Amino acid sequence: MLKEAMQMDNSKEIKKMVKEKYGKIAKQSSEENKSSCCGSGPSVISSCCGDGKIDYSIFADDYSQKEGYIADADLGLGCGLPVDFAGIKKGDTVVDLGSGAGNDVFVARSVVGENGKVIGIDMTPEMITKANKNKEKLRYENVEFHLAELESTPLNENSVDVVVSNCVLNLSPEKEKAFNEIKRILKPGAHFCVSDIVLKGKLPKALRKSAEMYAGCVSGALQEEEYIGIVKNTGFENIEVKKSKRINLPDEILKEYLNDNELGKFKNDEIGIFSITVVGYKSI
Repeated sequence: MLKEAMQMDNSKEIKKMVKEKYGKIAKQSSEENKSSCCGSGPSVISSCCGDGKIDYSIFADDYSQKEGYIADADLGLGCGLPVDFAGIKKGDTVVDLGSGAGNDVFVARSVVGENGKVIGIDMTPEMITKANKNKEKLRYENVEFHLAELESTPLNENSVDVVVSNCVLNLSPEKEKAFNEIKRILKPGAHFCVSDIVLKGKLPKALRKSAEMYAGCVSGALQEEEYIGIVKNTGFENIEVKKSKRINLPDEILKEYLNDNELGKFKNDEIGIFSITVVGYKSI
């Protein structure tokens, strides 16, 4: 009981700090966010805005040529293009978990069309406010944004065709609950497509700490096999990694901890920080 209580308190503290940090990010431009803090761990969040800044641009993919793209909704916080791999169809109901200012929501809306529906869920009030302002400018009637946590949405079970999420679930200290919530709201036979940050192999301790400071979301990242294991244990089927992209830390960071031989080995080995895009299906 004591251990569970401590874990619960820690989860609440992490969520509180993530919410505060993303509240600040919501008030910045995408250019400012390229040097913002986004870590999920207390040590990262408490320190990254003091001695140094986190460069999040090393994660982000370019959305600017996507149909439905709205520059004001792009805060440069993603680590993939989940809508590209989500198999969304016209008329679908799509949910974006951790929707921010609405970047993936508006791109998904261009796919589902007028007869579909896209719902954004975010736990940060400032992000919801920003997303709704973008929605009002566009006058979309089939887009909604709700203030809620990933692990507990206001949506009915078996009500959604596709769930997407972009570099958000790794921030959750309760990933099992988050994936169970995805499973709950999906219709039987429906699926999710999530882009997220994972680790492959064991990063040297000092290097991992530096990586967390440079790119904050690393602090919430699991080993890839552990991440996929959570998805499997939740009961999803036909799980597939659609895309895997290595996140390259600058040499000036790596050279602080690795000599030339170690640096070459590190770059050639399948060890490091990766963005993966994963699909999984709920059983019929």
